[in-house]
Amino acid sequence: MATSGVPALGECGSVSRSRPRPSWTEAFALKGIEYDQFPVNLIKDGGQQLTDQYRKINPMQQVPAVCIDGITISQSLAIIQYIEETRPSGPHLLPQDPKKRAQVRVICDLITSGIQPLQNLHVLQKVGEGKAEWAKYFIERGFQALEQILVQSAGQYCVGDEISMADICLVPQVYNAARFKVDMTPFPTIKKINDTLLEVEAFKASHPSCQPDTPPDLQS
Repeated sequence: MATSGVPALGECGSVSRSRPRPSWTEAFALKGIEYDQFPVNLIKDGGQQLTDQYRKINPMQQVPAVCIDGITISQSLAIIQYIEETRPSGPHLLPQDPKKRAQVRVICDLITSGIQPLQNLHVLQKVGEGKAEWAKYFIERGFQALEQILVQSAGQYCVGDEISMADICLVPQVYNAARFKVDMTPFPTIKKINDTLLEVEAFKASHPSCQPDTPPDLQS
């Protein structure tokens, strides 16, 4: 799927994508925050994120970008952390215990720095032929490390028994793994946590297949 959306809160707008990525939409759903979403198609017209108009929102011409409280935040983890710091209602997305917070951040960074960027649309376009094998290789490589970490940190969720920012990163990445036909058999802990999270209402509502800009053949 190569579409994206833009949410708006108050007088500002924000941009998101339904393509798998650490999903601020799950953070918003968990916190009970309402927003408006405006689609940005990553392929149509050569990529709507590459327009001069969108460059004014995000100079990197990537999604997401959330405009909230008079500022624009253009990186998923920064968006999620801002929501955590400014919207105390709802579940904590970072644990109060420093050691658990560190574990959450390790998992988030592993996914957002070590796995996800290597399957971005722009990267895959540059890879060209063999892009599916490329993406599958780097997902499996990252999941091998992630599985070992989660065996040590997981309870019901990635870190213990409370949903955190790590879980918000995990679900879109597992969805992407399915797109590239990654066999999840070697990663039972990842699969178990993901299956548990998909039963949580916030994750159901934020699933890529349920987004308004999802192509009809990928909608649930």
